[in-house]
Amino acid sequence: MSGPTVGGRKVLIGCTGSVAAIKVPILVQELVNIDDQLEIKVVATEKALNFFDHKSLQIPVLTEADEWKDWKTVSDPILHIELRRWADLMVIAPLDANTLAKLTHGICDNLLTCVVRAWDLKRPLLFAPAMNTHMWNHPLTSQQIDKLKSFGYKEIPCIRKKLACGDDGFGAMAEVSTIVTKIMDIVHSTVPLT
Repeated sequence: MSGPTVGGRKVLIGCTGSVAAIKVPILVQELVNIDDQLEIKVVATEKALNFFDHKSLQIPVLTEADEWKDWKTVSDPILHIELRRWADLMVIAPLDANTLAKLTHGICDNLLTCVVRAWDLKRPLLFAPAMNTHMWNHPLTSQQIDKLKSFGYKEIPCIRKKLACGDDGFGAMAEVSTIVTKIMDIVHSTVPLT
């Protein structure tokens, strides 16, 4: 894996165990349709894989199982560090309540949380929360969102709608088109990424 590119075209998508992960294939496809020069990789938590067929994507989808499979000795590359070096920007969509809590406390118990913990804070990291309305309304959630923002991460706010569980309220992941626009704004920015 080589490092970031001048044009900022290496996008790492993190996805977590929210039902909104069903939109990951759509997100990938829309990005490719807009700019076929993008290099995209996905890092998925095990729970995220319950919501989409990762084998149907035409790009690498990496999980915790990939983290150590090639590591044999001290000098071998470590995947979460290699991904951090490779990516120009990262977007976590969806970011579920569980992973949100882990990130704010520095927990590194899977490939995704390890990448984020090792993330170069000079590079953009976007996150799109997605959770049940009652989880969203819990006081811890706003504190945790603020904590991520204090690191320089940018929130793509959730929206209000009828959720998969039947509840109506805030907590739904932003529309894919909104996420794509935010990513492409960074990719096409004339401001250096690092």
